Amino acid sequence: MLRRLTRRLPARSGSLRWKVSTAIAVVSFLIALALSLLLHSATHRALDDNVRSTQDDSLTYAIRLYMVTGQPGLHATLDDPELPHELRQAIRPGKRATYIDNSQSPPVAWAAADIDGHTLSTEGVMTNTQDILGDLDTYLVGGSAALVLTGTGLGLFIGERLSRRLRVAADAARTVAAGDHSIRVRDAVGGTARDETTDLANAIDSMSEALRERLEAERRVTADIAHELRTPVTGLVTAAELLPPGRPSELVQDRAKVLRTLIEDVLEVARLDGTYEQPVLSEFSLGEFVESRLAASHSGAKIEVRDEARVLTDPRRLERIIGNLVNNARKHGRPPIEVTVDGPVVRVRDHGPGFPDVLIAEGPQRFRTGRAERGIGHGLGLTIAVGQARVLEAPLVFRNHPDGGALAILDLRHARVDVPE
Repeated sequence: MLRRLTRRLPARSGSLRWKVSTAIAVVSFLIALALSLLLHSATHRALDDNVRSTQDDSLTYAIRLYMVTGQPGLHATLDDPELPHELRQAIRPGKRATYIDNSQSPPVAWAAADIDGHTLSTEGVMTNTQDILGDLDTYLVGGSAALVLTGTGLGLFIGERLSRRLRVAADAARTVAAGDHSIRVRDAVGGTARDETTDLANAIDSMSEALRERLEAERRVTADIAHELRTPVTGLVTAAELLPPGRPSELVQDRAKVLRTLIEDVLEVARLDGTYEQPVLSEFSLGEFVESRLAASHSGAKIEVRDEARVLTDPRRLERIIGNLVNNARKHGRPPIEVTVDGPVVRVRDHGPGFPDVLIAEGPQRFRTGRAERGIGHGLGLTIAVGQARVLEAPLVFRNHPDGGALAILDLRHARVDVPE
């Protein structure tokens, strides 16, 4: 059952899987960017400090040599005219300073000191430093890309697992809502870990069980009331038939028969609301069956068999469905009433005002006809037709014909029997 549920699950671009993976990818990118900037900045400062320290050491040795010989040595320069202005301003009598000139490529590191009113300075090109930073940036870009890709893959994996469990739970919940109470959302979700998805599945199962028990209790009450009313109503119908002829007697007899029909319909609806109804299958020709049953009921419907088909289904329930559709068209529509058999598909159409929008959108509602111009009624005929069609696993669709009138379509293609030619 779990495999059957998961095969029907479509991937959605706005699903939780993509949201989780996108969030992890963005966070991974921001973390990689921040770490790369921090590492680049720290490495750059460390290299600058190392170069400054190297130039300062060279300046120390140059000062010692100058104090001994009175001449600059070790690549030192006395009063260098190219000394950067910033470094020149930083030097005070008896003080020394370092400076890195980034305006040149590659940058140049300086160290200078004031000696007896003269400026002794050394300089060095930072070639290796730029190479190190370039290599570091290359590694950082590659590492950041790998981190983002790994984070995205991890997000897809986590999001897919979570999204799949939630979609399976949603699909199982829809199946339960459609009337299949044999499915448990917790079993469909699966897994041994207890997480929020498991809690949600357990909550849905608990709610479904509570609603099922409540509906079953209401169904039993309805069935019991209708069953208890059958005996007195049957006696009422019999007693009404014994009344002397006349208009009052006809009215009593008519209302008694209507009441008996209503009770029988309520009993049938109560049975169909249960889960134990099973069809008794027989194989027969659909077109011939529809013609014979409608001819026997004198419905006045116009029958057209475009394409004959043999079906394997319950003839009693099928007769009930078609009879209720024709009776609904006759009571609430206008003639002509057309019944068309096109292979395993049966269409019933009238030329009245059509079905109300709420019936087309939500299906028939018991004790509601939905539109005043379609006449009064209990709304049980179409409800019974839908219930019997559900037992036969045959989709029953209600719509309005483009040229006017109500149109009901019963699809028995799943019950079609292929006959060898």
